Amino acid sequence: MTETDSLRSSDAAEGTGTNAERPPRLRGIPLLGTTLSIARDPFGFLRSARARGDVVAYEAYGTEFALVFEPAAVETVLVSRADEFRKGEFETDFGELIAPDGILFTEGKRWRRQRQLLQSSFTPDRIRSYADAMVDEAAALVDDWDEGETVALRDAMSTYALRVLTRTLFDLPLESDRAAVVTRAADAVNDYASPGRLALGSILPSWFPDRVEREYEAAMADLESLVDDLVAQRRASEAAGDDLLSLLARAEYPDGSRLPPEAVRDQLITFLFAGHETTATSLAFTCWLLAGDSAVRAELDRELEAVCGGREPTVEDLDRLAYTEAVVREALRLYPPATGVYREPKSDVVLSGYRVPAGTTLQLSIYGIQRDGRWWTDPGTFRPERWLADDEGDDGRCRRLESDPDRPEYAYFPFSGGPRHCLGMRFAMTELQLALATIAGRVEFDRVADSLEPSLGVTLDPGPTEVRVRNRREKGGR
Repeated sequence: MTETDSLRSSDAAEGTGTNAERPPRLRGIPLLGTTLSIARDPFGFLRSARARGDVVAYEAYGTEFALVFEPAAVETVLVSRADEFRKGEFETDFGELIAPDGILFTEGKRWRRQRQLLQSSFTPDRIRSYADAMVDEAAALVDDWDEGETVALRDAMSTYALRVLTRTLFDLPLESDRAAVVTRAADAVNDYASPGRLALGSILPSWFPDRVEREYEAAMADLESLVDDLVAQRRASEAAGDDLLSLLARAEYPDGSRLPPEAVRDQLITFLFAGHETTATSLAFTCWLLAGDSAVRAELDRELEAVCGGREPTVEDLDRLAYTEAVVREALRLYPPATGVYREPKSDVVLSGYRVPAGTTLQLSIYGIQRDGRWWTDPGTFRPERWLADDEGDDGRCRRLESDPDRPEYAYFPFSGGPRHCLGMRFAMTELQLALATIAGRVEFDRVADSLEPSLGVTLDPGPTEVRVRNRREKGGR
């Protein structure tokens, strides 16, 4: 059982000119540290760490960590002193499992060159051009459901998000067999990177038979093969598309050379995994929360009727769908797809008054900070109203979004922040709002189970989240 140790080291911070103390430390068992505690109950571990302070040190999986729960420290790491931190060994080792040359895991000049190349696919105008596809796919998803049917939101939203991603960014239909390759790979990575599996991997010898690892390797091999085929087909095509797949397949460096196949493959795998998995889980959480709150549902219906009046939502409606956006923001606050951001200081650094040695893996706790009562009233309660002004909008019908001036900026950062904030943030928010408006305009949900039991892998997985469909509108419209 993990024991806590309140002793703080008073050693002088080397090279910093300060006598800042080391952060409080969670003590574990020899060799394994707190690995087993995290594997047994990762959310309970997070709560116990938060009770110790704003920066809390611990060892797990053979790595020295420091959990950070203070928004000002997050801003320091991600924004104002971002150059003093790097992704670090823990994150890059994880990147080797998915896409080592993908933009999520590269650094320095290589990352800046990738970002410059990719950002043209995520301009506001390009994202607006994707809106009709986002609505069409959401409508098609709902039209496949029957009155009274039980739907597993996690699976349904995974199907939806993958259809949108391949139709917009890749400009291609994804047949059912190909779609299965992507979803199987996403599930395999989540299983392989779960706290329990990581704990087991730190205990067992490398030669020990591991079914999860074998399934992960097979699923990733199939995904890599699929992406290689897609790239080859696009490079052989005479059509000059401007989608992300075409951009990567035909991109050239200043010397005229093309991106190496592994670089193209890793970028596509990054977007297939990150762009599909995070949206799917966010939509599942959002719809499940909505199904359990009749007051929120009534307010959402009121806004949809006032803005859309029985038609499908459009990109021009987004500015007036303030409550819809508030519902999405609140779901992302309670259940962020990524529960933390990882960085490593290049030299000793002082955060929230504590000295953190160079080489420590900083774990900026999105989940912990976004549920902290210092920044949020009733932090565990689903309250979209917290994002809105008290008064009505100028048209007397639509409310408007408003930030709390007393809340630190980085009390909420589901898309990370600073120079390396999520490249697809605008894409994701547009998709989440339009999908929610389309789905809620056609059906309502009743929860099949009363409780939610999320699990932690690469992303925060809601589980099946089964709901029953009711009050279905006429097919093809509302």
